[in-house]
Amino acid sequence: MGSVIANALRSATTCMACIFFQPSLPAHAYDLPPVNLGLTGIMDGGAPAGPGWYFQQYIQHYGQGTLLDGNGDELQLPTEDFTFEKHKVEVTSALTQLVFQSDKPLLGGKWGVDFILPSVLNFDVDPDDSLALQANSGGLGDILIGPFIQWGPVMGPKGPRFMHRIEMEMIFPTGKYSDRYELNPGSNHFSFNPYWAGTYFLRPRWTTSWRLHYLWNDKNKDPSMRTRAAIQMSNSDLPVDDIRAGQAVHANLTSSYEVIPKRLRLGIGGYALRQITDTEVDGEDVKGRRERVYAVGPVGVYHFSQDTHLFLNAYHEFGTENRSEGDRFVLRVVHHF
Repeated sequence: MGSVIANALRSATTCMACIFFQPSLPAHAYDLPPVNLGLTGIMDGGAPAGPGWYFQQYIQHYGQGTLLDGNGDELQLPTEDFTFEKHKVEVTSALTQLVFQSDKPLLGGKWGVDFILPSVLNFDVDPDDSLALQANSGGLGDILIGPFIQWGPVMGPKGPRFMHRIEMEMIFPTGKYSDRYELNPGSNHFSFNPYWAGTYFLRPRWTTSWRLHYLWNDKNKDPSMRTRAAIQMSNSDLPVDDIRAGQAVHANLTSSYEVIPKRLRLGIGGYALRQITDTEVDGEDVKGRRERVYAVGPVGVYHFSQDTHLFLNAYHEFGTENRSEGDRFVLRVVHHF
C-alpha cells in the first residue's frame, strides 16, 4: 500500500459498535472488547421476582455508527478505487441469558450464576468496498459467565429503599473469529468484567439505578492482518505478535418513575465508557489509542406481571473518541420461572 493508505490505516481499521461483536484490534484505536453499554438500566439492582430461574432475550440494533479518531473527528478511510470516505457500521445482534438466583445465603446475600450467549445477526459496513475495514459473517460471540451475590432490599417506612448485587463476570474467547477480518463476532481473548449494580428509591415510585464495571483484558495473540501491517508501518521495531487492549471503566445509569403502578415505568438513561490505561503491543504501551463514549436517551419497562417484563431503551452517543458514534436501540424480554 502507498503512504496515504498507510496513514489512514494507522488512524483506524475497525469499529467496536456494540456489545455483541468484537472488532479485531486496529492500528490506532478501537481496541476494547464488547461490553454492556446501555443493555440494562431500570431497577437493575435487584431480581424482580426473587429466587429462581430467569430467561432474558435481548435484541439490539446499532445504527449510523460513524468511525471517529482520537480527536472526535470523522475518519476518511480508503476504498477499492482509492478514494477516501467516512465509514459507517450497522449491527443487529441478539443475546440470550439464563440467570439462576438461589435462596441459599452467602456473605449476607444470596448466591447466583449468570450465563450469556451473544450472537451477531448482521454486519453492514458502508462503503462495502473498504480497504481498511472488512467484516466477518454473523455467528456466535464470546460466552459470558458470572457468579454473583444478590443482597435483599433494605426496607424503609414506606417500602424498599436500596438493593444491590456484585457479579464477577468473565468473557471467554469462544466466539467466531478470523484474523482476515477487522469485525468479528468473537474477541479472541479473555476478559474480566466485574460490576456492582444498585437501585436506590428516591421516593416509593421514583428510583435511580446504576451498573458500574471495571474491564481487564488478556492478550489477543492473533490480531488481524491489516492491524499487524498498519502498526508495523508506524513502528517497524514491533513485530506485532500480540495486542492487549487497555483497561477501562464503564457504567449504565438510569432514573425512572412508576407512571402506572405495577405496570409502567418511564425514565431517562445513559452510559459512559473510558479507557484508563494504554493498549499494549508486544508488551509496549502505545499512546493515542484510548477510547471514550457517552450516550443518553429514553428508557422504559412494561410489567405484564411480576414474572414477565418488557424493556425498551434508546440512546444517542456523543463525546466519542477512538470509537464509532451512533444510535443504539435495545429490546429486552425477561421471564421468571
